[in-house]
Amino acid sequence: MSAKGSFYITTPIYYPSSKLHIGHTYTTVAADVMARYKRAQGFDVMFLTGTDEHGQKIENVAKAQGKAPKEFLDKVVAEIKDLWKVMEISYDKFIRTTDDYHERRVQMMFEKLYEKGDIYKGTYEGMYCTPCESFWTESQLVDHKCPDCGREVTKTSEEAYFFKMSKYQDRLLDLFENVEGFAEPKSRVNEMVNNFLKPGLEDLCVTRTSFNWGIPVTFDPKHVIYVWLDALSNYVTALGYPEEVDGDFAKFWPADVHLVGKEIVRFHTIIWPAMLMALDIPVPKKVFGHGWILLEGGKMSKSKGNIVDPVVLIDRYGVDALKYFLLREYSFGQDGIFTNEVLLNRLNSDLANDLGNLVSRTVAMIEKYNGGVIKKGSAITAFDASLSALAEETIGKVEERLDKLDFSTALDEIWKLVRRTNKYIDETSPWALAKDEQQKDVLDTVLYNLSESIRIVSALIQPFMIHTSRKIWSQFGLEEGDLTHWDSARSFGLLPEGLQVTKAEALFPRIDVPKELEALAALGAPVEAPQTEEKTSEENVKDKASADVHTAPQPAEISIDDFAKVQLKVAEVVACERHPNADKLLVLQLKVGEETRQVVSGISKFFEPEALVGRKVILVANLKAVKLRGVESHGMILAAADGESLGLLTVDMPSGTTVS
Repeated sequence: MSAKGSFYITTPIYYPSSKLHIGHTYTTVAADVMARYKRAQGFDVMFLTGTDEHGQKIENVAKAQGKAPKEFLDKVVAEIKDLWKVMEISYDKFIRTTDDYHERRVQMMFEKLYEKGDIYKGTYEGMYCTPCESFWTESQLVDHKCPDCGREVTKTSEEAYFFKMSKYQDRLLDLFENVEGFAEPKSRVNEMVNNFLKPGLEDLCVTRTSFNWGIPVTFDPKHVIYVWLDALSNYVTALGYPEEVDGDFAKFWPADVHLVGKEIVRFHTIIWPAMLMALDIPVPKKVFGHGWILLEGGKMSKSKGNIVDPVVLIDRYGVDALKYFLLREYSFGQDGIFTNEVLLNRLNSDLANDLGNLVSRTVAMIEKYNGGVIKKGSAITAFDASLSALAEETIGKVEERLDKLDFSTALDEIWKLVRRTNKYIDETSPWALAKDEQQKDVLDTVLYNLSESIRIVSALIQPFMIHTSRKIWSQFGLEEGDLTHWDSARSFGLLPEGLQVTKAEALFPRIDVPKELEALAALGAPVEAPQTEEKTSEENVKDKASADVHTAPQPAEISIDDFAKVQLKVAEVVACERHPNADKLLVLQLKVGEETRQVVSGISKFFEPEALVGRKVILVANLKAVKLRGVESHGMILAAADGESLGLLTVDMPSGTTVS
């Protein structure tokens, strides 16, 4: 075991009946970044993914194609593995629920629960959704349809074995209420407690007799073990449980993180912990239910014909660019809207303009002014200390955010250093220093500091963009080792003199967005109609403030009931940047209690982005989301205008506090 211990992260095991889309890759990319990050820190990592291969759906799909289930599955699973290879997913183990060892171990777990009295035989009568493989009571249905997928259900009655899940209701409530961080984000906790636990748990049907494609119960083989006891058990059977408990199981269990989509949080935070409690083994440390990546008009799905193919995007922009976009654009616990325009603008703004331009400019200046050799000057400029301090502080901020699965903010912390380094170029003006021979030592210092800041950035982006890191190292004459490992980012000034830089192609060529949108449309990818820019509340305030006060219409009176409809909350600005497509707009990331919101505000004329970070503002939290120049805005912040000045309404209260 490594000095820092072990780390176990899992994704759901994917259902292999249809092509995986970008929404599936979202979960796996996030898990991959966490695995790479923890390995870089020195942890012994186990990263598990796989496929869920039993059940009536698989049997029906295979039969429709004239194939045996395993024959059908082998082809589809190979395609999934090919996708993970293209995505460069660094999983340590891929489990299939048709693997012999998994089936054998699930049977052993079933027997153990039966012998304990936590599984018993009965008859199930209820409404069954075949696509979701879920039973529902009449009261749980929505418009007489499945509450999860909205499809038709059928009334079913059959002999079945049941797991005494109701026995563990009190322990599950205690888990949610007293174990901090078990289920995240907080919105998922409230949903599970209020919608499922407090109304009362029913015992869970865990076998079926109406189909054969499953793991047979050893002592009653006409029953096959039903999907959730089979599928969820993969997290421990992959480690050897219950046959081998002294090896990987002892090292890695309980899991540090189960990453799941929000639609299966219930199974992972209620059914799975109840099973583990019954087996007398620890529950996972954390289940994180992330949001969906949506297209305009709803969730991605093959049935809607709106799948975004990650392979198409990788072919055009590279795997690093796609991974960066997925984890930078969306707050991991929230839903996000995917559009081609948002993707292309993010790649241009962050990768081509910020990082790519920084590397290209720095290498070009070293070649032009120092013959391509990095020299360590002895002079000091007025801007060195702030750059080096930020560079050394960044790793701690990134680690803090990644440990909380806050990928977007972690990347923004790195990009603060990227932007600060670009600003350092403007502050020191190397081209002006090069014209004065007496400033040669200062020029050497400036070019060295630029190179060193880029080295630290390259070390920190490794978990997200390993190819980009390696391209940067190549341009700066670095080999993977002491100067590129994770902990090397803690110290500024490690680069030795004499390294030879080599100019290469741009890391991320700038994209002609209108032409690329046309190209994507021709490929059959979704393309959005041009958006009409809506004014922000602050722009409207500004317009009204500049109007003739005597002719401005008076606002209509409202009742207290009207006012009560407006939800005002305290929000802390945790990040802020300029809108990629509108000079007047800023894009703010706001912490509202445990939630993170993105708000676009027309206050760029009045505030620098970095000056807003840390301020407590008032958010209109229940305003309908709009898109402003291609960027989603969820709410608005309150401001007051007076002629040519504008101020934000601020308050010294904890974020999330309701304003009343």
